[in-house]
Amino acid sequence: MAKKNIHPQYYPKAKVRCSCGNTFEVGSTVENIEVEVCSACHSFYTGKEKMVDAMGQIQKFKKRMAKKEQMKKK
Repeated sequence: MAKKNIHPQYYPKAKVRCSCGNTFEVGSTVENIEVEVCSACHSFYTGKEKMVDAMGQIQKFKKRMAKKEQMKKK
């Protein structure tokens, strides 16, 4: 016995919008998709390397650890 109406609706022209401003269409079960990185802005496809603010994160971590040590001493 086959079940009816178990598959989600398919959108052959679903709109994808990237945070870089690029838009394109794909087939999907979701009508509108928002992504952070696409082939127009991903470093693998563009050949341009984006610098991640890792140093800022390390400095924030060290600052929190120093504050924690000060609290221990008090």
